[in-house]
Amino acid sequence: MAASSAGTAFEYYDFFLYGALVPIIGSRFFGDYGPATQTVFALLTFAAGFIVRPIGAVIFARLTDVVGRKVVFLITLVMMGVATVAVGLLPTSEQIGVLAPILLVTCRIIQGLAVSGEFGAAVTYVAEHAPGNRRGFFLGWLIGTTALALSLSVGVQLAVEGIIGRDAFEEWGWRIPFLISVIPLALSVWIRSKLHESPLFTRMKEEGTTAKAPLREAFGTRPRRRMIAIVFVMAASQAFIGYLSTVYMLTAMRTNLSVDSFTVNTIFLIVMLAGFFLCVAACRLSDKVGRRPVLFAGLGLAVVLLFPITSALTSVANPQLATAQSEVSVLLRADPDECAFQFNPAGTASFDSDCDRAREVLQANAVRFDLVDTGGPTVVTVNDVPVAGGPTLTDDLTRALGDAGYPVDGATDVIAIEGFGDLFDVRVLGVMGLLLTVVLFAQLAQGPAATTMTEVFPTRIRATALALPYQLGVGVFGGLLPATMVAIGAEVGSTSTALWYPVIAMALGLAVLVVTLPETRGTDLTTVRIPGEEPVTESDPVR
Repeated sequence: MAASSAGTAFEYYDFFLYGALVPIIGSRFFGDYGPATQTVFALLTFAAGFIVRPIGAVIFARLTDVVGRKVVFLITLVMMGVATVAVGLLPTSEQIGVLAPILLVTCRIIQGLAVSGEFGAAVTYVAEHAPGNRRGFFLGWLIGTTALALSLSVGVQLAVEGIIGRDAFEEWGWRIPFLISVIPLALSVWIRSKLHESPLFTRMKEEGTTAKAPLREAFGTRPRRRMIAIVFVMAASQAFIGYLSTVYMLTAMRTNLSVDSFTVNTIFLIVMLAGFFLCVAACRLSDKVGRRPVLFAGLGLAVVLLFPITSALTSVANPQLATAQSEVSVLLRADPDECAFQFNPAGTASFDSDCDRAREVLQANAVRFDLVDTGGPTVVTVNDVPVAGGPTLTDDLTRALGDAGYPVDGATDVIAIEGFGDLFDVRVLGVMGLLLTVVLFAQLAQGPAATTMTEVFPTRIRATALALPYQLGVGVFGGLLPATMVAIGAEVGSTSTALWYPVIAMALGLAVLVVTLPETRGTDLTTVRIPGEEPVTESDPVR
């Protein structure tokens, strides 16, 4: 369990390191765009590592079921390490133009393929070693390494930034956390090379009952296809709260709430470290009361409490911004034909109309606004003060927002950690508590969900049957969530409106799972019963 978790922690450290550096990477690789567009493009590049994960699941899960769990461990580990070091060596867009983001996306694709193979092999390996009455507890240490890895990634960033200074870190020091990953890479490869193969897989191999075509077997019967669909819904549902509580919150704290990078990283270092132990506790609880109650509690609490928690987070972290968002009325009156869609990956759009420039100012200052179709020239009304389009639009609008109460020159009362004593400031503790609550919801959902996935499929096809729907759910919905929410918030002028996307999706997923998801606590992995099929033992002939 410890050896598996160590390697998984390294892989996810590499994978999440990018997410922890989104604002800096956006400015270095998408410097020709405005701040909001830079963030979205950086998050879309982050999502590229997720979009390819179903492909990696098909490739590596088949190897896991046919060749073995251990060999996939080593292959994916080396792939992840090489791609991560390469990110630290890439030239920026200022140096080589559009080739820079292309190379960055390529590295993210390699990372996505690697981590997709890691999940199926790792959870299968640990589950097949764990005692049945403590399977959740054993897997909790492995699944919790995602939180631990994010804590580690921001911790390394803090250490490097503290040594070389903020300006140097943004200029060139951001590369160091990627480059030093070669050290844990070597250590993890050595650790995993010493592991023994899963005992259940070894027995199947000795008996000659391993699957020859695990993907075909996984979809071979209607009950199995139904179970794969259920696992997909479960994976997508827990991915929404998982990536909202991590990458999205990490990005939103820096961009929307204007909290400095050091403070954000320090808070997330502590919160995600606690999240690791919360995952272990949630999984252990699922061993005692069942997987369903714990999973449903995480999703249900997230659906009910996300809106008040995020509202409170803004009020505590940046009170001046929260007051302005609630009290200042901002209307953007413009011709829709002049308001280009803000995010153009092809780079063919030019954002130089009055409407585009106005929205860039509003987005950069986290202004809540309404877009009104007038069919005429662009006019922004801040409370009762109209700001007309023209050469001075940017300066005039910024001045009007500042006069109305928006912290356009930097909020004076935003939370900040400058010394050890600030960790005990009431507002800093309040932000930690709010973020930790969201992380708790995520761990209640993620831990029992992953454990359940290992308990609903036979050993012959376990890695393939769970990896494909999991990576589809996480890749499509989890990986794209941060970019989608930032894009929605920027386009409609409200980050709270963007929150409806994950809340509605989780509510729908919860409703489906309440009706369809079986309780799997106490399942004997050597004899798995899929609802609608007769019990299947590992020595049975292929159906």
